[in-house]
Amino acid sequence: LMVIKFLKIPSLFFILSLSVFLSCGEESKTVKERPNILWISVEDISPDLGCYGDPIAHTPTLDKLASNGFMYTNAIANAPVCAPARNAIITGMYPSSLGTLHMRSFSNAMKTSGRIPEEIQLYPEVLRRAGYYCTNNVKEDYNFDLKRDIWDASSNQAHWKNRPDKATPFFSVFNLTLTHESCINNLEKHQRLTEDLPSELRTDPKSIDVPPYYPDTAEVRTLLARHYDNIAQMDRVVEKLLMELEDAGEKENTIVFFYSDHGTGLPRHKRWLFDTGVKVPFIVYIPEAYQFLYPAAPGSAVDELISFIDLAPTAIDLAGADIPENMQGKIFLGKNKEENPYVYIARGRMDERYDMQRGVRSKQFKYLRYYEPNKPFMQFMNTPEGGPLMTEIRKAEKKGNLNDAGWQMVAKTKPTESLFDLVNDPLELNDLARDPKMKDTLQKMRAVHDRWMLDIMDIGLLPEPIMRTWETDNDQPIYNWIRSQESFYDELLMMSSTEDESILYRGLNHDNEAVRYWAGQGLYNLKTKVKPATLKQLKKTLDDTVINVSISAARALLRQGDSSKEVIKILAEGLEAENEWTRLQTALVLDDFETALKQLVPAAKKSIKQDYNKYVVRVLNRGLNKLYGTSNKVK
Repeated sequence: LMVIKFLKIPSLFFILSLSVFLSCGEESKTVKERPNILWISVEDISPDLGCYGDPIAHTPTLDKLASNGFMYTNAIANAPVCAPARNAIITGMYPSSLGTLHMRSFSNAMKTSGRIPEEIQLYPEVLRRAGYYCTNNVKEDYNFDLKRDIWDASSNQAHWKNRPDKATPFFSVFNLTLTHESCINNLEKHQRLTEDLPSELRTDPKSIDVPPYYPDTAEVRTLLARHYDNIAQMDRVVEKLLMELEDAGEKENTIVFFYSDHGTGLPRHKRWLFDTGVKVPFIVYIPEAYQFLYPAAPGSAVDELISFIDLAPTAIDLAGADIPENMQGKIFLGKNKEENPYVYIARGRMDERYDMQRGVRSKQFKYLRYYEPNKPFMQFMNTPEGGPLMTEIRKAEKKGNLNDAGWQMVAKTKPTESLFDLVNDPLELNDLARDPKMKDTLQKMRAVHDRWMLDIMDIGLLPEPIMRTWETDNDQPIYNWIRSQESFYDELLMMSSTEDESILYRGLNHDNEAVRYWAGQGLYNLKTKVKPATLKQLKKTLDDTVINVSISAARALLRQGDSSKEVIKILAEGLEAENEWTRLQTALVLDDFETALKQLVPAAKKSIKQDYNKYVVRVLNRGLNKLYGTSNKVK
């Protein structure tokens, strides 16, 4: 197992002791040597705040916090959905490095695994050893099986006020959920949460500036207005949390962070790697006594690139503790801060749908790599499709009423890679990847992406059923196991990125099943008919010793027009596999190819009745709904 070492850093305790000793005035006597730290986390909002220049938002509390603190304009969630994003925060590591990127990597209800090495230290554990009283209010959702107590208190009653004495420094997180996507989509829930919001703080739907990728309808305007009303209510809750600090005399002892877990809970925002999905509001308030931590003058907008893996090492550094070597983030406050030339983003399975995507972002450019370009840009997923805004998009799509940005959103396929100029195109509507003038920038960003994938050993390249099988068979987290093997990762990365049929052909015979899987996936990605020899090899691969490789080959054969009984036999076996992620892999193939589903309708109906994995049931329901002409009804 990996041995965790520690990086020694200058003690904030010593710096503050000297600062307090040298300072004068009565107030300095009350300043603590080590600061308290308060994190206020909210859900599902982009920088839709007044201080970020949004004229619609009613956010006086947060605007004031920003005017007295620091507003980060390039703060990025490493994943565009909650559980992987929170995983990055709690570990200080990339979820794609740990094997915890897929949404709901751990679920008791679905009997799935999701493990991190026991020696990986989480930031509350480090802070508690440093003498901090650490609390988490309401939500954890770290996307792995947490089998140890990491907080002094974690519940809806957890609060810094409950610490043993006032001399003990605290680290406290409050997770506010009233801006979650469900609070937009569910009218009853929205009304209940905002029932005491004054009328003057409510948003007039007519004042909304509808994004160009949405149809401009009354329903869309109403939904966007709900979102702003939720934000206005959230701002009032933040005010109460900050008043508690002031009333307790802790305001000048406490560094406050405010941030969202990812972008707005609406289509093309949450779950997508555009800035609408990963760029978040991020405000830091630092009391004057700790001004040596200031990144700029108070009230400034700070354009430094930061991402969620940076939060843990920064908090640990503020506490004067040692940062575990496993943490991959950088410190962004104080004398030990390091600037990020790039931040990295990733998308794994979103609920029931796989669509592997990775991204690299500088201050000006974003590079996106789509590893499954033949999948629609916006796959059918139960949760967003059940929302009223997605319903409006599908209506407009059916009527042909979308504009260019809207059609881009519902495109049936994606490019292999995209490049956007974020300064001149903040909504990422103009893809520059095929612009000859941008060739050098494209190649540079592509190389940065490739280097990062190798450096962190991105485990997202491992198909989920194979990943979980390896974890179970070797009784250790995938993060440890893959690092103990002879290197096949370079070949895996090459196989997942190449469009060279001859390389993919050879990959079907590789010793490693993940490489063979991606060879089949790569052949599926090709937009041309493959050679007869390749078809023959794919047929042979149906008899692979690992069923997930066989299913990958079956999918490629179906794309080539082969729906023979040998292909259908493998898919029938996949539906009955013990591994639930193998069953999901099979269901997704059947949803893509009606020619195959038609031959397995009884088996699909049987699975719907028996399968405990709700994602398998969702996909098969969707496929049968399409097959029998029941429109896009969500069951």
